[in-house]
Amino acid sequence: MKAAYLLGRFILGGYFLSSGLNHFKEREQMTQYAAAKGVEPPHAAVVVSGTMLVGGGLSLLLGMKPSLGAVTVLGFLAAVSPQMHDFWNVQDPQQRQSEMINFSKNVALIGAMLAVVGAQSHRAA
Repeated sequence: MKAAYLLGRFILGGYFLSSGLNHFKEREQMTQYAAAKGVEPPHAAVVVSGTMLVGGGLSLLLGMKPSLGAVTVLGFLAAVSPQMHDFWNVQDPQQRQSEMINFSKNVALIGAMLAVVGAQSHRAA
């Protein structure tokens, strides 16, 4: 059980670290996308969300306060998913499906972050 937990935390941490670094690597493109989705101010939102993902990802990857890292990522996912992947507002069928897939993926990742928090609180008890 411990090996599966560590491997899962490592994979999740790497995923979020990579996503966060991509926010900075592709900052201009991501800022344009955020602006198109009505995010204000878009540049600051990309920087803040990238920072959350890098910090949360590193926390999970390294096992340093993984509950805090998971809550940070959870906050990002909960705030971003409804605005950036609002499939219910998309008319084009292909784009709607793409947004629905991304929204659903983020909901599943919220579940993973809750599992990490739960596992950590179980260990502390």
